Amino acid sequence: MTPVFRHRERDRTIVFGPAAIDEAGSLLPERYALLTTSRAAANQPSLADGAALIVDVPSGAVDELASDLRHNVEGLPLVALGGGRVIDTSKAIAAAEGITDVVAIPTSLAGAEMTGVHRHARGVSDDVPRVRPTLVINDPTLSASLPADQLAAGTANALGHAITAVVSSRSSAIAEAVGADAIRRLAHAWAAPALDRQAIALGALLAAWSVDLSGLGPHHALAQTAVRMASLEHARVNAALLPHTAAAFRRRAPERLARIDQAMGSRIEDLAERLRTRAGAEGLGALATDSDLLSRTVSASSGRAELERVPPAIGSEEVEAIYLAAASTSRP
Repeated sequence: MTPVFRHRERDRTIVFGPAAIDEAGSLLPERYALLTTSRAAANQPSLADGAALIVDVPSGAVDELASDLRHNVEGLPLVALGGGRVIDTSKAIAAAEGITDVVAIPTSLAGAEMTGVHRHARGVSDDVPRVRPTLVINDPTLSASLPADQLAAGTANALGHAITAVVSSRSSAIAEAVGADAIRRLAHAWAAPALDRQAIALGALLAAWSVDLSGLGPHHALAQTAVRMASLEHARVNAALLPHTAAAFRRRAPERLARIDQAMGSRIEDLAERLRTRAGAEGLGALATDSDLLSRTVSASSGRAELERVPPAIGSEEVEAIYLAAASTSRP
């Protein structure tokens, strides 16, 4: 079992491990706005009791939520307790309001706590710097606490991060090494006789750390666009797409993925398929039956710069083929 550890970088502190949440009280700002959901707040009453104010983050798109909620935080330091939507909304609010102190306490494997990637609030110029949390408190009893099917879907998202760091033309030797280690940890955790949630949480954290260095790539461009265009659930879309995007990556970087296969003891597409099955990610909703929606989603995806980051760039025909394969749940 990995003990609680602290990793300090120039502008960020990461606290990870079982019972890491118990250290929150000594690390949080004296006064803060807690952005969360009612369920998460109820599960962590000490964080709610210590907050100067609590802002409930409902379902919705990050840019719209940040626009609606930005004036509710009164300029206070932000503590985000929740999944990717809550943390990304908090980052977007911080960017819009010029707030520099953001704490992220993830309750999923989305990885948003580790990255400076998020949509801006509506009306905020794209030139405004994006925000990366300055303090991350990642306790596996929170971040890897979801039921096994949801955990599998979240792992697929994390695996997509790590594979991108391994194959992206924008990556570095450090990002590639961390991404490869994340893949190995995630693979071994899901191969263990008993599900190793702590190893999954650490693997997902490392995967997000690596993709923050490399930048997102084609997999997440396709997933994010499908989620937004077809109103689908984020993690399960990642799980449905990953066997097919991983196959597209292998066509472009076979030697790099062969090294990962050797370290894992199996093909990465096979792990992606096991996660898809465990997650119950059966297709892509209306994209399987609505040709007009599919055409618009392909067009929106094909215009994204991330498709060029694993050369040669993925063109619109291949984008459509990947969506159709994932929609039918066929194996790559």
